[in-house]
Amino acid sequence: MSKRIIISGGGTGGHIFPALAIAQALQKIDAKIEILFVGALGRMEMEKIPAAGYKIIGLDIAGIQRTAIWKNITLPFKLLKSVWHARNIIKAFKPDAAVGVGGYASGPLLLAARGMGVPYLIQEQNSYAGLTNKWLGKQAQKICVAFDGMEAYFPAEKILVTGNPVRKESVAIEGKKAEAAKFFGLDSTKKTILLTGGSLGARTLNQAFLASLDALVAADVQVIWQTGKTYFSTITSSLGAKCPQQIKVMEFLNRMDLAYALADVIISRAGAGTIAELCLVKKPVILVPSPNVAEDHQTKNAHALVKHHAALMLSDAQASTDLIPMVLSLLSNADECHALSENIGRLGKRNADEVIAKEVLVLAVHRKEANDV
Repeated sequence: MSKRIIISGGGTGGHIFPALAIAQALQKIDAKIEILFVGALGRMEMEKIPAAGYKIIGLDIAGIQRTAIWKNITLPFKLLKSVWHARNIIKAFKPDAAVGVGGYASGPLLLAARGMGVPYLIQEQNSYAGLTNKWLGKQAQKICVAFDGMEAYFPAEKILVTGNPVRKESVAIEGKKAEAAKFFGLDSTKKTILLTGGSLGARTLNQAFLASLDALVAADVQVIWQTGKTYFSTITSSLGAKCPQQIKVMEFLNRMDLAYALADVIISRAGAGTIAELCLVKKPVILVPSPNVAEDHQTKNAHALVKHHAALMLSDAQASTDLIPMVLSLLSNADECHALSENIGRLGKRNADEVIAKEVLVLAVHRKEANDV
């Protein structure tokens, strides 16, 4: 009889991609494994997971509203309803193990799994564990983490440092610089800055570059500028027809491998998934953590690199005045660029998806053996 695995969580690409990567790694090991996803109704996993070919069931659950406290009145009822729904899903699917990757649905599903004796694994992407994962981690069989020092949040004997799963096609950059220059219509011999604020974009980073076009042109550097969906029309309208040829403004980068390949310096937010990719592409990085995330976890992610001199960091408040001078200074400092590249490369972990999948299967096999006794 084939093994069955439930994977729960989502809400952002930072949760959804690891979930899909683990599922694909599981089926690479054993094509007969049955996988069911559990997500939150109305969240992006309800679209992305089926598009990848997997079945998903949605729970009616939401997170704590920090800006409008009164909206939390119904949260306890939604939580109870979601746990009850999750119990019914578990009864019907009969999983051998469960995986939580973070996001609204992860808590109720793992809580139900714990109560029903289903072993579970937590995949914690960030260097700072949220309240739900800290609570559920006490009863988890295994906790796979991306950063050192997670003993502050979880039982040390349950922790395995695996790194975060990455989009392997995005970090395959070797020998692609000439192809990348041609793709973006840029010069492979000139210094290139990659600015990426994620799929939605980063307002502060976009404004800093928009205000500094003259300085960038005067420095004779090239820029691959991912504005994000939210800001693309505003940026292109502001630029009009005067956008310099060496500044390539794009809403979204479909070929991150080529953007990484051409970049000499990368400016980015500090999401855990992005950091995992940056550690593998081994380029000098300036991190500007988003101030609009729970528990300020991006700042904590960035500090985990900065303490190893594996990245430079600016606060969002500093970026408007200091970002452009910092990146131009870094571009002209070959020794600093080399040191940052070497140090960030030492933190990279490949094949995290496969390592995590094997740990999930260990839990599933042990449960099957126990049930067969």
